Amino acid sequence: METKNIILFKKSGMIIERNQNNEILIRLNPNINKYGLQKLLDYIKYLEATSKCKAVQSDIDELADEVTSNWWKKNRKRFVK
Repeated sequence: METKNIILFKKSGMIIERNQNNEILIRLNPNINKYGLQKLLDYIKYLEATSKCKAVQSDIDELADEVTSNWWKKNRKRFVK
């Protein structure tokens, strides 16, 4: 017996469904803006990469400040004369 996908969303040529392997399938209108689609895919990759992250925003801000500071120390001479 064939298992059907469960449709989660359907509107204006976009269909989002979940299959029997618990994968989410997104079907889009072929005329979608390619730049916007790439931004969406990048965001999905980000969500996937950070899904198990336990860091809080203050930890992330501190790390970003440290990286910026270290980069500036290494590269300051290239920009300030």
